Amino acid sequence: MNMTFRWYGRGNDTVTLEHIKQIPGVKGIVWALHNKPAGEIWTKEEIKDEVDYIKSHGFHVDVVESVNVHESIKLGNAERGRYIENYKESIRNLAEFGVKVICYNFMPIFDWTRTEMFHPLEDGSTALFFEKAKVDNIDPKELVREVSEASDLTLPGWEPEKLDRITELFDAYKEIDEAKLWENLAYFLKEIIPVAEEAGIQMAIHPDDPPFSIFGLPRIITGAASYEKLIEISDSPSNAFTMCTGSMGASPSNNMVEIAEKYANRSPFAHIRNVKIYDNGDFTETSHYTQDGSIDVKGVVKALHEQNYTGYVRPDHGRHIWGEVCRPGYGLYDRALGIMYLLGLWDAYETKRTEESR
Repeated sequence: MNMTFRWYGRGNDTVTLEHIKQIPGVKGIVWALHNKPAGEIWTKEEIKDEVDYIKSHGFHVDVVESVNVHESIKLGNAERGRYIENYKESIRNLAEFGVKVICYNFMPIFDWTRTEMFHPLEDGSTALFFEKAKVDNIDPKELVREVSEASDLTLPGWEPEKLDRITELFDAYKEIDEAKLWENLAYFLKEIIPVAEEAGIQMAIHPDDPPFSIFGLPRIITGAASYEKLIEISDSPSNAFTMCTGSMGASPSNNMVEIAEKYANRSPFAHIRNVKIYDNGDFTETSHYTQDGSIDVKGVVKALHEQNYTGYVRPDHGRHIWGEVCRPGYGLYDRALGIMYLLGLWDAYETKRTEESR
């Protein structure tokens, strides 16, 4: 298990690399060019500048999250060809600087979706929260406004400029159902996977968050059946998954321990976090501690350990605790606690294995 930590870059994150360096066990930084608009080529000069800075603090740069997919590719319109070519060039450029895994998603219009950025929890902390009834009844434009105004820092997938394009984007997706979105994803993968193979990079698709339709938009990476369909499109090792326990696990129909047992070998990158799911469809982020949520985090780590998982792991969304002012879901303190819990579980399973082998 190769422990990493997501970082949003200089001047765009309340957490510094100096802070992250003090968390035991962290080997790498999960990074991106966060100010780069979707569809543009990541140039070698830009990549080198960020890579050199991260490496100067003693971290590896093996994982990028995310190289965002332009909406034209998801829609499959006449402009997708040039954006796919740009994407291929970014893959090649990243490979030159040692990147091994690229995380991306194929969610229409929105990335992750929450209705409240700082929802109060019983312990006095706050966390990201999803209220199903609100999503069912709110104007998408209003939700974009609320989310984008929740932080002075960039919130990938919720850029304020989307406000001006919401009507246009929803109109464009009127003709896109799940079958058509799958068709467009397959086209994209058949174009980029050969490039990724040549570059030695694994393209690790992230589950939809949440893993069900919102605002009538199709969602297709939602559970084990989605993984099987991806394998049918391409069985190449470069066609891989980002296993996110909190995103896929937000649906009670997904048993994340079983998914970890079956697909760990296809998942070079894992986001491990916990959520508490309510009967009415709401869910809230919690600490990583198994007992605090609905995800069997202990069981997921055990499944990875039993397979001698050597992929990259990062703690995912954390609570906002001890008065920390930070990007929603991405503070320092609770994610650091999450790392220590995950490493503690791993060490316990390792100790047990050693004792049983004597």
